[in-house]
Amino acid sequence: MDTRMTPLEKVEALYAELVESYGEGRDREIRAASKLLMIALLRLKEHGGFGWRALVEEYLTMLSQDPERYQRMLEANRGGDKEGRT
Repeated sequence: MDTRMTPLEKVEALYAELVESYGEGRDREIRAASKLLMIALLRLKEHGGFGWRALVEEYLTMLSQDPERYQRMLEANRGGDKEGRT
């Protein structure tokens, strides 16, 4: 992966790689996303302290009720053309 990519771009690239690894398999996008979600939830539980579940619920609520806000949050995390992207 390109070291100039933001962390979010690296995750998106990994997702694309996982999707590709399933070839023409059925539900390959869902399967790839599920694998990333499984690991993400485990790491949030391990490292997120008491509030990890509230954070997950906040993201789910936002995605469901205000998808435009969620999309803006993703765009902000991509970092645009900021210098020193890592």
